[in-house]
Amino acid sequence: MCNMSRPLLEVIALDAEDAIAAQSGGADRLELVTEIAADGLTPAVETVAAIRDAVALPLRVMLRPGDGFRTGGPAALDGLCATAEKLCAEGAREFVLGFLDADGHADLGAIRTLTGVLGEEARWTCHRAIDHSADRSALRARLDGFPGLDTYLTAGSAAGVDHGMAVLRGEAARTAAGEPGYLPRLMVGGGLRLEHVPELLAAGVDAFHIGGAARPRGWSGPVTATAVAAWRTALDDGAAATA
Repeated sequence: MCNMSRPLLEVIALDAEDAIAAQSGGADRLELVTEIAADGLTPAVETVAAIRDAVALPLRVMLRPGDGFRTGGPAALDGLCATAEKLCAEGAREFVLGFLDADGHADLGAIRTLTGVLGEEARWTCHRAIDHSADRSALRARLDGFPGLDTYLTAGSAAGVDHGMAVLRGEAARTAAGEPGYLPRLMVGGGLRLEHVPELLAAGVDAFHIGGAARPRGWSGPVTATAVAAWRTALDDGAAATA
């Protein structure tokens, strides 16, 4: 488990090779996905099992049936629920999900259906659907107190961290104040770069999510321990400087 006295570093892993490198570099947790060209879809059950056997890190498994943030209809949601059941049977206990309806608001029906399959003990991250929602404050209000929701993954903007920094600073302050709808941990990801770290740490952000930044050759290449270690050092040194 991660050391909560230091910033959390979550790394996207596509396979066991990625997972081993991320663990070696100092990652605290992995997000497991496939089809990164579609911004990350649900990985195969076999891939999740292989990664689980390869590393000791906590794993959060993406539950997303297709590009975008809609469920894709009842049949697609049923299929996702069936896959989720198989993942739970394989021992998965942490997930990443989030759906929007046709108006861009949180699709509570779909989220309730899927989290009902996962069970009350499951922990989950609401992913960047919040950045694409019609009203991010309204989404937080609708999901306030939702069972299992403990993290929001956000760039503050659909366009990435460069455009969302002011929103991230504001939400970090509201999370620190314990405002309703802001109790889940704020984890920043989406165009995140090392130069963003000092400002985010100063704002009180303590969780960071990287994908391509952990891959020196981009998405055509694997995660490397060296790239992850650079983030680990930057986060730990930055946190010590702001303590």
